[in-house]
Amino acid sequence: MRPQDVVTTPAPPAPAPAPGPVSVEQAEAALVEHYTRLVRIAYLVLPPSLGRNRRVLTAHALVQRSLPRGRTTPTGATDAAIPPSRRALGDADPGYAYVRGRVLRQALDAGLPLKRAAWPKRAQLPPLLPHVWGLRVFPRSGGADELALDQRLSALSGPARAAYVLRGLEELPDADVRHALTSAGVTDPHAALAEADGMDTAGDAALLDSPEFDPCSLQARPTDLMRRRQHVKAALVAAAALAVCGALLGLPGDGWGPDGAAAPPYARNPAAESALDPDRLTRVSPTAWQHSSRTDFSVWPARGSLTDDNALLRRALAVWARPGSTVQVSATPGTPPGPPMGPPQLLYAGEVDQAHVVLLHDGLRVVRYAEPKDGTGGVALDFARTDGADAASAGALVAGRTDGNVRYLTAPWVRKTSVLDLLDPASEPQPLSRGEDGLTDPLASPAQARDCKAWDVLELRDETADRLLTDLGELTPARLTSGPPSAPRDVTGKAERAFWARTACLLPGVRTHGVRSVNSWQYAKQPLPDSNGTANWLCTRAETWRGTGSRVMAQFQAPGTQAGAPAAIAARAEDSSACGVRDPKVLAGVLWKSRAGRWYVLAAGSGQFTSLATSGGVDGSAQGTLLAVPARAGARAELNGRLADGSRVGALH
Repeated sequence: MRPQDVVTTPAPPAPAPAPGPVSVEQAEAALVEHYTRLVRIAYLVLPPSLGRNRRVLTAHALVQRSLPRGRTTPTGATDAAIPPSRRALGDADPGYAYVRGRVLRQALDAGLPLKRAAWPKRAQLPPLLPHVWGLRVFPRSGGADELALDQRLSALSGPARAAYVLRGLEELPDADVRHALTSAGVTDPHAALAEADGMDTAGDAALLDSPEFDPCSLQARPTDLMRRRQHVKAALVAAAALAVCGALLGLPGDGWGPDGAAAPPYARNPAAESALDPDRLTRVSPTAWQHSSRTDFSVWPARGSLTDDNALLRRALAVWARPGSTVQVSATPGTPPGPPMGPPQLLYAGEVDQAHVVLLHDGLRVVRYAEPKDGTGGVALDFARTDGADAASAGALVAGRTDGNVRYLTAPWVRKTSVLDLLDPASEPQPLSRGEDGLTDPLASPAQARDCKAWDVLELRDETADRLLTDLGELTPARLTSGPPSAPRDVTGKAERAFWARTACLLPGVRTHGVRSVNSWQYAKQPLPDSNGTANWLCTRAETWRGTGSRVMAQFQAPGTQAGAPAAIAARAEDSSACGVRDPKVLAGVLWKSRAGRWYVLAAGSGQFTSLATSGGVDGSAQGTLLAVPARAGARAELNGRLADGSRVGALH
């Protein structure tokens, strides 16, 4: 034995008053004061076959469960726990003796074998509390003497270990040990003492106070990490299988359920329920747009062959309110995808190719619900912001896309629909048929094309103008215009179509960005050096429905290139006010090589500029809105211009 490893345990309790019923407060006070000693007794009496980790946790659990259940213990129970000889001397605390007796009884019960015909006692089961996840805890290791003592204790029966501990650790005489064992339920305490007599060796009793048997001073080590990882994987697989089985049980048998692919309802209130009621959908008169002060989506009538299919409409409303995990949801930037505030307006319900499609409008957004004609998979829900729409921007909606084609639902005021290839400025519009419900025949969608060999746009004719709309991969097509920001106009003339022929292939840069309209404005024409003809400078601005996130491109269109070839992008900016109504000025430059092989820095500004200048790698200046300065290949220059008020403005970037 190593003297430095011996930990002094508190001496047996101090004298106490005369015996009587033990109150809960008295037992709790004894348990708290002598907790470490009681846990050590339980640890020593518990069978070593439990293992050190479980013995530690079980010892703590037994002591913590040793308080009396009522307010006081029966007098007889207290007297039985305290040997008469020690009560007579007055040197035992009744509370401590009672708790110690409860600990001994439970520790002895834990060592009993399980029987099939009887319910197991609580002490025979692993403790629920305390519990340590991911760690194994055990007392500090002692020396060879402590190990030998532990092995000898493991060879004893439970009552003999209890007798040895009471005799050696508690220093009780044999008579008191017999009384304590009897009160703990031992049927033959004399045999237990006789078996314990064989353990008496010099110094063994002192070893019971060593750290080897102290379950309150612990070391921690991880559990079997590989086995734990396998158990975690198995638990995850089981949970996933349970979730899949639950989902399969909830699927409809032969078709759609009442709510289709919607998630389970999460709230019940009158406002939410009214928004899900197909009978409360707003249905506008077919002639409302003719006398309304507004000409936008709010005056579109309800059209389509399925406007009376309440089951379809209810599924669409339910999925909008709470889309399930299998629903493919998309929303243009800045569009909230939440449920409607009240009953929305029905725009369309009908068959589009191989799908049932419902188009709804709530004043802020247009929502497209699509489900397959056959089966219950592949449901889609698309949101697009449409607040502030007018007759020009509310001319059509995308009803469906299939096999690289797109079909539009046109406004009730549209008189004629045509298809126009934007890359061929000399081509004539081709008629596009549409049904009585306003649904057009399919046309090639440039938003789904892999190359830019053609760019088919939709031409709408109404009472006032012919308008061009293009599909940019969203629910609302973008309107194409030309002219200065203060007065954009629809693309009709040959010159404007020629500019757009070289701009169209740049439109993928603003695809799926929530674009409402794209305006391309020729802000300057520049004679090129070395008699290379005249170049056009254009500023193309894509405005969004949300107002922010606009994209601006300054184009340099040199002469002599093939019709429809994309122009060179001189500069670009995002979320900029340049080239717009609030800030119509624009300045951009390029490094250009003439047919003679000479390099120049070319720049052009809008009419607000009075002079231009370059510095850095190339120095030069010019009065007016145009600049051409000789340069070297790869030269870099900083461009700026001066306005009429004398302020200096940098180039678009």
